[in-house]
Amino acid sequence: MGLLDVPVSPAPIERFRTVLGEKQYAELLELVGRARQEIGSTVVWNVNSTARGGGVAELLQALIAYSRGAGIDARWLVVDGPPEFFQVTKRLHNELHGSAVDRVKLTDEERAIYLKVSEHNAAALLERMRPGDVVLLHDPQTAGLVAPLVRAGSLVVWRCHIGTDQAGESVRGAWEFLTPLVREADAFVFHRQAFVWPGLDQRRVHLIRPSVDAFSPKNQDISPVAVHGILAAAGVLADGPASEAIYQRLDGTRGRVERRMFVDQEGPLPSDVPVVVQVSRWDALKDPAGVLQAFARAIAPAGDAHLLLGGPDVTAVADDPEGREVLAGCHAIRDELPEDVRARVHLAALPMEDVEENAAMVNALQRYATVVVQKSVAEGFGLTVAEAMWKGRPVVAGRVGGIQEQIEHGRSGILVNPTDLDEFAGAVNGLLGEPRRAARLGQAARERVRREFLGPRHLEDYGALVEELLRERAGAPGR
Repeated sequence: MGLLDVPVSPAPIERFRTVLGEKQYAELLELVGRARQEIGSTVVWNVNSTARGGGVAELLQALIAYSRGAGIDARWLVVDGPPEFFQVTKRLHNELHGSAVDRVKLTDEERAIYLKVSEHNAAALLERMRPGDVVLLHDPQTAGLVAPLVRAGSLVVWRCHIGTDQAGESVRGAWEFLTPLVREADAFVFHRQAFVWPGLDQRRVHLIRPSVDAFSPKNQDISPVAVHGILAAAGVLADGPASEAIYQRLDGTRGRVERRMFVDQEGPLPSDVPVVVQVSRWDALKDPAGVLQAFARAIAPAGDAHLLLGGPDVTAVADDPEGREVLAGCHAIRDELPEDVRARVHLAALPMEDVEENAAMVNALQRYATVVVQKSVAEGFGLTVAEAMWKGRPVVAGRVGGIQEQIEHGRSGILVNPTDLDEFAGAVNGLLGEPRRAARLGQAARERVRREFLGPRHLEDYGALVEELLRERAGAPGR
């Protein structure tokens, strides 16, 4: 049992000048200077459950890089544990999302596994820390670390990236288990007010929305030629200059897409048809099976569009034991489709050996899309939505969770009832049939992300929180 150190190279804050207005950029520089002075030599630790795959890992990669570039000693660790531990935390994850059909209490054995793994991870973390360091813990996998770290003198923030607007019995069951574990934290962070748990000290609750990194391989601007080159090199398109399968890595060096996706398809995507794309983890909450069914039932018969469902290679995401099952279910549905429809469905598992190459593939897929969809039935935030919006893509997404914080319905995207396949298909068909409206939505979407969902705003929120905690600690020693 040991924590995994995730190395992160510093990223220059100055690059934001190219995407922010002068006023916003000046405010960012003022924030950085103040935070550097306030935090000083204090180490800011981030702890989560995986270094790759999923929105939390992507958030941390960017925020830690820019924090380090600003002169703050920010570090990233990943908890360790056996498969049984991650099976328990996945159940808690699903319950907090409200996706569990029934509340099933954890057995004494499951509770013991969770608590024992948490104890080992907390002890390993404390060996590296100094009293007074700041620790940002993320999601149910880290809840058991809160109390030991607080007792050791750390300033502890516990952030929950998941939640639901409708708290049923299963949600309350997860709260019942987790609340006693996290309630001693100095602060709690949620994406939106509807996600806040009633059993927590509301005075210590902070609302911070996630963000995307405009300069990461997943979101950086790339030319149409590079898009075609990347997708051809990855095996999705038949044509495209392989020599142009180029992107810029986080350290500024040039990367080239060389690995191929594992694609279940009759043949490559044609270059002259509209393409509907959803890229997300193979998670039932993202409902890739529902997207596939809606496409077969109502989108494919309405035109010549193709569907591409993409997600990570399920063998490479350690903290999501259900991914294989969800992907297998999609393969089974595709296999049963009529031959002419099956030929227009592409299931792509993206290699994860090089996370930046993987991100470049996602970037190219979203930029190639005519319409990007995210038909989640539950969603903490859904960074894939903001990512597609930043690329100027028209987006159709489920009216759930944090997606509602991103899309202004009818202005910067389309929100639908994710359980209504006909409404979902109708929205997609509407955008496919009205390219001018789709383009207007895409332009408005990019501007909304520039204003609300880029890294500087996120850094400002975190900086204000850490400054507040350090000042409280300095003014009131002891708890």
